[in-house]
This record gives sequence, C-alpha cells and structure tokens, in this order.
Amino acid sequence: MDTSAVADEDATADADEADDADDGKDAPAKSKPAKPDADSPHHGFLSRLYTGTGGFEVIGKRRMWFMIGGAMVLIAIASIAIRGFTFGIDFAGGTKVSMPQGAGADQISTSQVADVFTRSVGSAPQSVVVAGSGNSATVQIRAEALDTQQTQKLTQDLFDAFHPKNPDGQVSKDAISTSDVSATWGGQITKKALLALVVFVAIVTAYITLRYERYMAAAAMATMFFDLIVTAGVYSMVGFEVTPATVIGLLTILGFSLYDTVIVFDKVEENTEGFEHSTRRTYAELANLAVNQTFMRSINTSLISVLPILALMVVAVWLLGVGTLQDLALVQLVGVVVGTYSSIFFATPLLVAMRERTDLVRTHTRRVLNRRAKAAGKGSAKSAADSGDTDDESGDADAGEKTPVGAGTGTSRPSRPSRPGRPTGKRNPRRA
Repeated sequence: MDTSAVADEDATADADEADDADDGKDAPAKSKPAKPDADSPHHGFLSRLYTGTGGFEVIGKRRMWFMIGGAMVLIAIASIAIRGFTFGIDFAGGTKVSMPQGAGADQISTSQVADVFTRSVGSAPQSVVVAGSGNSATVQIRAEALDTQQTQKLTQDLFDAFHPKNPDGQVSKDAISTSDVSATWGGQITKKALLALVVFVAIVTAYITLRYERYMAAAAMATMFFDLIVTAGVYSMVGFEVTPATVIGLLTILGFSLYDTVIVFDKVEENTEGFEHSTRRTYAELANLAVNQTFMRSINTSLISVLPILALMVVAVWLLGVGTLQDLALVQLVGVVVGTYSSIFFATPLLVAMRERTDLVRTHTRRVLNRRAKAAGKGSAKSAADSGDTDDESGDADAGEKTPVGAGTGTSRPSRPSRPGRPTGKRNPRRA
C-alpha cells in the first residue's frame, strides 16, 4: 500500500474536520442548520436563547423593525403635537391642596371635594385625585394659582365639610396642606430641566464619538433620540403628569438605553474586527450573531431593572401614596421597555443598514456570496460524479456475475502447468 496516499487521505480528513469546526463557529446566520441525529439532544427555545445559538433572524428582518419603529415615532410625535403634555405644578405653576381621605364612614370622595372647592373659590379645580391607599390615602387638589385669601377660605371650607384628622388621629386644620408655585418659578424649573437634558446629550455624544467609529456613533445617538421621543409620546398619550422627577427619570432611562446599546455594539465590534479578510460570513451575519449572543444579557438586564421599579411603584405609590416616586417609577418603567426594544431591534439593524452602503461592506458581501456559489457548484458536481462512479461499479459487478470463469476473457485465471515427477532410480521396462 502506498504510504503517500495514506498520508494524503489523513491530511484531507484533518482539513475537512478543521473546516467543519470552523464552519460550526463561523457558519452564516442564514444557512440551513444540519439535521440533528436521532440520539443527539434537542435544545429548546430557552436553551438556545440562553446560549446565544438560537439563530434568531434580527438583521434580516430589519425592514419590519424599521416599519414598527417608524410607526411608534410617528404616533408619539402626533400625540405630542395634538394632545401635548400634562405639566405638573412645578412647571405650570398653580396651587396644590392635600388632605387625608379618611376611612370607613369618614372616607371622602373626589366629587365631594370638587363641589366644596367650586363653592369656595367660584371655579372648578383642574384635577382632584386620590393618591395611595388605606390609611395613607390622600386627596390632592390642583388648581390655578390662588391668592392668600382664597387659600385660607378654601382651607376653612374643606375643614368644616370633612373634619380631616392628622397622623395622631386628632381632627385638625393642620391636616390640610397647601403649596403655591408661581409661573415664574415654573419657567425657571423648565429652563433648568431643558439645560440638564442638553448637557446630558452633549456629554453622551462626545463619549460615543470618541469611543466608536462614525457609523456606530450615529446609530447609538439615533437610538437614544428614538427612546426619548417614544417615551415622551407615551407620557403624552396616557396623560401622565410631567414633574421634575419625570425629567430625572428620563435622564436615567436614557443612560440605561445607552448602556444596553453599548453592550450590543461591543459584541458587534468584536465579531466584525477584520471581517474583510474572511469570506465565511457577511457583515450583516456577523452583526446578527452579536445580537443573538447578547440577547439573554439584554433581557436579564431589563428584568433586573424592572423588578425594583415595580417594587417602587407597589410599595411607595400604592401603599404610601408618594406622588414624586410615582412619577419617577412610571418614566423609568416606560423607558426600560422602550430602551430594551431599541437596543435589540433598532440600533444594530440601523448600523448594518448604514454600513452596507459603504464600498468595503458591499465588496465583502459580494465576495462571500461568490464563494458560496462556487462551493455550491463544486458540491453539485461532486455529487453527480459520485453518482456516476456508483453506476459504473454496479454495471461492472453485474457483468462479472454473468461472465463464466475462463470463458476466453483476458481477466480469466490461467491454468497451472503440470509438475514433473521425481526420479525413482528404476529403469523403465519399455526402454529395455
């Protein structure tokens, strides 16, 4: 047996195994997965999601994600333009009156409070709501700015009508609290809130520009503005009150959204480093792999962020009735949900859409597709050749079975010559 042929076969086998291993790591996201063996374990949806091997097509469906995101932005902008915002007293100015709601037979309804307010002031209040529950529930009245005499008369009328009790359980006028915010003060608060938002965006823009290349920086900034617009639109549609706590929460969730986007972009940057030197995957497929590898991390981060927010809403808002914490929790809850969506289904697809317009990525994608087309052609030719060889071998075998041995063919086995006998030393009587 030729040893060089054996060595060549071993080398070919080793190369095939290495190619298979590389294909397992670098196979394109759109390629059809191989069918598992009957004895191999079948991994479920959650298992594939946890290990990052689910092969969920995110980048390939980016047109759908862009349409969904565009619809969300348009609805948000339309709501902001038509409905506007419900600004709190700190921004719009006015008077706010609070008193305990009471319990049992002494429980006060919002309609009763609105009637007393209208009779006392001569105009209807802007809003009357109940915050909290149980013994900590309070009735909160919001109205336009009242002067000192109006405020004192309203306090006396509310006390005479409902006899509210202080925390010690004693009927007292001190249980009714009032706060006044002038329009000038509200304007100053608004300017400071806008200044804080501008400074935050400027600092984030500077960091992202220095940290990433221009396409990643542009995609990250577009994602942040997407979160800002959609969150503001949700507040406008639902009618949540915008307070200074809302602005603080908005800055917080913008930071969270940016953090989640940076996690995904770091993985994209790692996967696409030197991508132009390899023809195994396109840039879009490498980015899709990065999204799959960070899927579970994004979900875990969002869940960990949502849990304390829900606890804040249940304990501080529903039980204690603290309105400031309610404003902070609401904006954070909305922002976390929107930020998680945008970091997965908006940021990376937008990045790929911009990069595929460059000559480098277009040329590399063409090279990858040409390589796959050649590999597919060679595979088809090899399958046809193997099929032809099998037919030839089966034909030769059939011919060999029908031809008898020694029937005059060139491949028949020749007869062995007769072997001469050994001499015995006796004379042949015929010769004698």
